This record gives sequence, C-alpha cells and structure tokens, in this order.
Amino acid sequence: MTQGDRLEQWLAQEREVAQRIEAGVGCGVAKPEQVAGRSGLEVMLAMLRGELPWPPIARTLDFQLMEVEAGRAVFQGTPGPNHLNPMGSVHGGWYATLLDSALGCSVHTMMPPGRGYTTAELGVNLVKSIGPKVQRVRAEGKVLHCGRQLATAEARLVGPDGTLYAHATTTCLVFEMK
Repeated sequence: MTQGDRLEQWLAQEREVAQRIEAGVGCGVAKPEQVAGRSGLEVMLAMLRGELPWPPIARTLDFQLMEVEAGRAVFQGTPGPNHLNPMGSVHGGWYATLLDSALGCSVHTMMPPGRGYTTAELGVNLVKSIGPKVQRVRAEGKVLHCGRQLATAEARLVGPDGTLYAHATTTCLVFEMK
C-alpha cells in the first residue's frame, strides 16, 4: 500500500468515525451512571458508537479515537498551526498528549467494571519533527502488562508512510473505583 493510499484510508475512516460520534451524544464527559457496570472496553466502544460523549480535549487538540480492542487503542491527529511551538514545528506537548491518550485508553480497555487507573509515569521520546507536509499521524497504544495494581503500555506515533515521529511508555496505577 502506498503512502497516498494509506492516507486516503485513514481519512475515510476518520470521516466515518467523526460522523458517527458527532451524530451521537457529542462532546462532553460521561456521567458515573452512564459507565456504571461497564468494562473499560465497553465504555470505549460506546464512545466510538456515539452512545457516550467523547472528551473535549479531542476537539481542542484536533485528534480522535479511531479504533479500540482489548489492550489496544488508536488515535489519529491532525497537526496544524494551532499546535506549533515558537520555532514553527509541532509542539512536543501535542505529541505527548496524543501518545498519552493512546496509552491510557489501551489500559482503559483492560479495566473490568469498577476498576480504574491513573498515569503514574509517562515517558516520551520525540525522534522526528512533524513538518507542515504531514497531514495526519496515528498513535497506537498497546498494553504490555495489566495486573491488579499496575499496568504498563507502549505507543508509537507514525505517519501514513510509516515514519516514526515519537514513541512512549507509561506505568499506570490500577485501583478500585469508589
């Protein structure tokens, strides 16, 4: 598959997901009663179907959840002028937020009902600048370990041509929700 073909595939999937979530309940934060009794994977899938609100940060930083399955989450982002640092390249915080979202949501998919998590450590390595010609990037997070108290995951931020822009790891604390 060529870079152009992959980008077209990404854009088509983005349009389909955006249409579905916008037609649903829209942007916001789910109420406790909306997620009670659901596993993390069930919550994430409900967001993708538009049944639960999607978080406002996605609108603010121009990225969205694209795919989820047990132990995996994929986000797609559109780097743009609102994400530039004083040197004119995409700010490292944008990379970090996209990667943190993929990492955290991959861990979220592993939570049984009544369990939650929080990031205890986030490590991000930026390996290439995202320039103005890069139209989209994807962050794919994958769980490495999920136990009763700790979960670890890794993620990669890539372009449609396979270029690696950054990679990251996380350690999350897992706990009983009250």
